[in-house]
This record gives sequence, structure tokens and C-alpha cells, in this order.
Amino acid sequence: MTDALKRLSDEGVAIWLDDLSRKRITSGNLAELIDQQHVVGVTTNPSIFQKAISSGDGYEQQVADLAARKVTVEEAIRMITTADVRDAADILRPVFDATGGQDGRVSIEVDPRLAHHTTPTIAEAKQLAWLVDRPNTLIKIPATKAGLPAITEVIGLGISVNVTLIFSLERYREVMDAYLAGLEKAKAAGLDLSLIRSVASFFVSRVDTEIDKRLEKIGTDEAKALKGKAALANARLAYQAYEEVFSSERWAALDKAGANKQRPLWASTGVKDPAFKDTLYVEDLVAPGTVNTMPEATLEATADHGSITGDTVRGTYDAAQADLSAIGKLGISYDDVVQVLEDEGVEKFEASWNDLLKSTEAELKRLAPSEG
Repeated sequence: MTDALKRLSDEGVAIWLDDLSRKRITSGNLAELIDQQHVVGVTTNPSIFQKAISSGDGYEQQVADLAARKVTVEEAIRMITTADVRDAADILRPVFDATGGQDGRVSIEVDPRLAHHTTPTIAEAKQLAWLVDRPNTLIKIPATKAGLPAITEVIGLGISVNVTLIFSLERYREVMDAYLAGLEKAKAAGLDLSLIRSVASFFVSRVDTEIDKRLEKIGTDEAKALKGKAALANARLAYQAYEEVFSSERWAALDKAGANKQRPLWASTGVKDPAFKDTLYVEDLVAPGTVNTMPEATLEATADHGSITGDTVRGTYDAAQADLSAIGKLGISYDDVVQVLEDEGVEKFEASWNDLLKSTEAELKRLAPSEG
């Protein structure tokens, strides 16, 4: 069952699970996935927590205690989510130790309502790192314009970061620049660069969803032939940019000082279109030094019928550029697509957070002790 996942790991792809819940922790399921399915990390986001906490499984006692203390709903959510991340980090600690801190990581996101505000994002990242208090945590900061200086500042403080919601190649280059600037600040402050880690979450399936919708609207044979090609092309060109930046003179100076590369992480790898193979964004994005964070369904599909045939990224850059150029020639604006996706990404996480606030508030009221 797990041969494909082992082959993927052997090719230098770290397999992370894009999900977390208290039930997954307490049932032993997470430990089992680490032991049997080559899972070496976990990512969370506001949508994942909203789904987990709304299910109620395993949260009632903590919510009742929080209600008895009359905490605010925001504080309650942070207590609940950081408890899950802390427990998951402890389960993954042996992986963290065995890989010298590269894997065994658990990500937790800053409040998505702060996505367009730099200073509060920095403050929230510091608070989350303090609250979770585990060396194998990554604080997720969105790659908005306001997020870029926050990334530099937080890395400069020695806090490891997962940069999320990256859709465009230009923004990805800005993210890598923000990371290097942060390392330079950390170096100037005398921090140990070897302890700072980062991944850059480059979103995949949503690019196809948006572009394929536009190709379908055009409706020509030429347009239809390009469906399902944009996301892979975009991600592969991102890897090309990664190779360029992390072979530069600027990087060489940081490398000499003990810094770690910021690994590209393929996010949103669940296939949305049933016309495509359900392992498409795993099999066709195999490259050394990457992370693929998968929903459980994608993980299971890869274990069951995935075909890992070696590196499927390097050597594809000309074809990838040709696919994006062909899409552009049909009148689909790349810049418009990636901006729409970034705006939607922030909005979706904000909506999930607001739903989480409402459902948690309702649970705090329901479980509040009667006065006396």
C-alpha cells in the first residue's frame, strides 16, 4: 500500500498531512500515518480548524472549562487550536529530531483577518510562537503585500515561518526575497541561522480551477486542450525560480553562515476536477527538496494507485512556459487570475474564521455553568 509514498519520500519529497483534529491526535491516527504512510509534517488553516472544532469531537471538556473562566471567544479559539498544534508537534517530535529540524513540523496560521496588516501580523506570529512553545512549529503568514515585511521581521526574530497563499511567480520571488532579508537580519542579530526554517506554500489546484473555468468559457478546441495544464506549469516554473534564487551569491553567503533553504511546498493538491487523475498534483510535481501537503483522500489515493516515476519537474520549464504563454494568447490574463485567487484565498480563510468564531461562541454559551 505504501510503496508509492515511500518512493515519493525517496525522491526527496516530504509528505505532510493537510489536516488536524483532536480526534486524529487522541485516536492514534496521526501517529499511525507517521508510522505507516511516511507522513512527516502537518499543516492547518482556519478552514481545517473550523471543520474540526465544529464537529465537537474531543473539544467539549476544554470548551466547558473555558466557558467557566468566561474567556473571550478569540481567546478560546487560540487556546483550543494551540493545544492541538502543541500535541501534534509532540507526536512529530521524533521526526523533527531525526531530520535535524527539517521535518516533523506543524503549521498554525495567524488570524486571517490580519492578512492586510503588517504590524498586527508580526505581533500575532510572536504570540503564537510563544503560546505553542515547540521548536517544531511553523507560523503561517499569508503572502499578501502586507505579509511580505512581516515575513522578514518574523524570520529576523528567529521564528520559523510557513508562507501561505502564494499563487503568482512574481509574488513567490518576493517571498524568497523576504525570507533572505529575514535571514540577513537574524544573522546581524547574532542568531543561529541553522535553527530557522521556512517553507513557501505555492497553491496548485485552485490555479486550474480558475483558469479552466475561463478556458471552458472560450470553448474552442485549442482552449479545451489547455485544461489541466496551468497549475502544473505554474508550479514547475516556481521550482525553476527556487533553483535560481538558492544558487545565487546572496544565498551562498547565508548558506555559509548555516542557513537553510526555504523549501517549496505544494499546497492545495487535492484534485477538484473529476476528469483528472486524483493523484495528478502529486505524481507530476516530484522534485528534490520539496514538500507536498495532502488532504487525507489524496494521501490514500497516492498510497493506493500512485505512480512515482522520478523527477517530473526539472527539464519541463520550456514546456511549462509554452503552456502559460498559450493560455495568455487566448486572452486569459495571468495577473488577473493570480490576484483573484489571492483575494479569494484570504476571503475564504476569513469566512472560515468567522464561522469558527460563531460556532465556538455558541458552544461557550451552551456549556457555560449556571451561576452560583
